[in-house]
Amino acid sequence: MTVTEEPSAPQLSLGVTAARALTTTTKTLPQMRGITTRWLLSQLPWVDVPAGSYRVNRRLTYTIGDGKVSFYTTGTRVQVIPAELTELELLHGFGDEQALAALADTFEQREYEPGATITTTGEPLDTLILIAHGKVTQHGRGEYGDETHLGTITDGDHFGAELLTRDDARWSFTARAATHVIALVLPASAYARLNGRSESLRNHVAEAIGRPRKPQNKAGEASIDLSAGHDGEPILSGTYVDYDPSPREYDLAVAQTVLRVHNRVTDLYNNPMNQLEQQLRLTVEALRERQEHELINNTDFGLLHNADLKHRLTTRTGPPTPLDLDDLLCRRRKTKFFLAHPRAIAAFGRECTRAHIYPDPAVLDGKRVQTWRGVPILPCDKIPITDTGTTSILAMRTGEDDAGVIGLRPQQLPDEYQPGLNVRFMNISDHAVTSYLVSAYHSAAVLVPDALGVLDHVEIGRS
Repeated sequence: MTVTEEPSAPQLSLGVTAARALTTTTKTLPQMRGITTRWLLSQLPWVDVPAGSYRVNRRLTYTIGDGKVSFYTTGTRVQVIPAELTELELLHGFGDEQALAALADTFEQREYEPGATITTTGEPLDTLILIAHGKVTQHGRGEYGDETHLGTITDGDHFGAELLTRDDARWSFTARAATHVIALVLPASAYARLNGRSESLRNHVAEAIGRPRKPQNKAGEASIDLSAGHDGEPILSGTYVDYDPSPREYDLAVAQTVLRVHNRVTDLYNNPMNQLEQQLRLTVEALRERQEHELINNTDFGLLHNADLKHRLTTRTGPPTPLDLDDLLCRRRKTKFFLAHPRAIAAFGRECTRAHIYPDPAVLDGKRVQTWRGVPILPCDKIPITDTGTTSILAMRTGEDDAGVIGLRPQQLPDEYQPGLNVRFMNISDHAVTSYLVSAYHSAAVLVPDALGVLDHVEIGRS
């Protein structure tokens, strides 16, 4: 059977393809997927620094050596670094390396499964315990006999240091393993034998116990003697405010790049969009993203590395619960905002839903954001997530007037393009390529330790 094709209909008007030859195209500005909301840059108060550094003067604070202890591993064996034992208050300043090495070797490695009891309230305090890995919760007894949660400690923390001062102490709390815990334990009997053999250790501990403590307030600052509630004409206290003799100085850091543009491009292809302007716009966006990353992660001035150990908390059970954010919030006054990875915010939302809690959102700078207790929780994807699926949540008070966290930038720059950022012409090469040096100067300062708090070990993958 033969199929007869129908003749095509004649074209009645000008085709679209031919018509486009006589038209122009509406174009967008160059788009960039790497641009984020950069809440930290927008919400951090910026202080203009006339010089290249910023000095934070504080009242004198007494250091008692209560920081975290570090460890090293050999296969499955975990050992404490001997010099790190001076982080214990009574061993602060102890310089006998041989005695410290002998003391470090005396610790026994023990492991506890989740839920195991490590210490019990009221029992004799007969061990000094260093947490090498894992999470331990501390519990006490409330006024009405119910169990209370006293806190959570994790890698590098220690408890039971009273063992070094007395032999009749008793545990004031019950400690339980919340996860698998690897601990180094110093039994009282082993410490007694070592203390008997090491005269330097024995003398240092005795001197530390007998040394009068310098008057200080609850924040560890040198106290200011005052009189209050008196009557008549008593002799008033005399005092002065002592300053920190070696205040911290923050130097401005820089993020830089060299932008190159061919002269033929800027001469011939500058309409309808200025090519140099668009190149600069996208370059500045990338520099601002890097700037926020440095403000969080830089090992010198980054916020994650500059939070005081006393203001670093850990989650109770892993995921970020309302109780965890309450613990973080109550450690400082006038918390301006939380800063968290978007996945951490999602995990917090799941925990709120599980607890049938639905926080009211808020509008900040025209954008809708989640809140907790009225404090905005702002997303920031620069906060790292570990290979084990944990991250951190930051809480901060901001501004110089409130002794908070501030951003630092130059007061004035030559060829300034934006605050803290300048664009300087370098040269035109033999290849007709013009080079511009684009620089962004920045840093951050924590004026007092309680201005910044960090909630660590936040699990984001648990459903």
